[in-house]
Amino acid sequence: MLQGKRIGLGITASHCTYDQILPVISDLRDNGATVVPIITHSVLTAATRFGTGEEWIRRIEEATGEKVVSTIVEAEPFGPSNPLDCMIIAPMTGNSISKFANAATDSPVLMAAKATLRNNRPVLLGISTNDALGLNGPNIMKLLNMKNVFFIPFGQDDPYKKPNSMISDFTLMVPAAAAALEYRQLQPLLIIHK
Repeated sequence: MLQGKRIGLGITASHCTYDQILPVISDLRDNGATVVPIITHSVLTAATRFGTGEEWIRRIEEATGEKVVSTIVEAEPFGPSNPLDCMIIAPMTGNSISKFANAATDSPVLMAAKATLRNNRPVLLGISTNDALGLNGPNIMKLLNMKNVFFIPFGQDDPYKKPNSMISDFTLMVPAAAAALEYRQLQPLLIIHK
């Protein structure tokens, strides 16, 4: 499905979802992809109840078999000289959604995404944000209408306690990536989390 594809995996600061992302890295690799990990500064430096930046870097590098890209300078060559076939950002926080939708490129992840779009290649977003149905709603709608931007299907993860929160079903990353590489959106886009 992804045989021979070079896929960038951008990871932003939704620390509570990292345990869901690591197994999917294996799925991407088992389907023939090379996975290049790219992180935001907050992933590198944060120490939360879910672990430290150092611990996550080690685990991500072990899962991908590749060194983490952690600076904008390292990410810029994904444009002209070292292109990716597809860029996945998962988890993608509300902060990164807002910046990406408004052309702010202030992290290695967003630089890699911008470089991938520059090359007319697909960018696949796996959202994880508490304000998807709030302040970030317009940004998500803007990205849904952007050329070559696709989404891992998403839905409300806790509609009663966090009514504005939405998260992608990361187990759908491989089929969503395969669809994005064909420049189509995996359907259904909106799902019900079980």
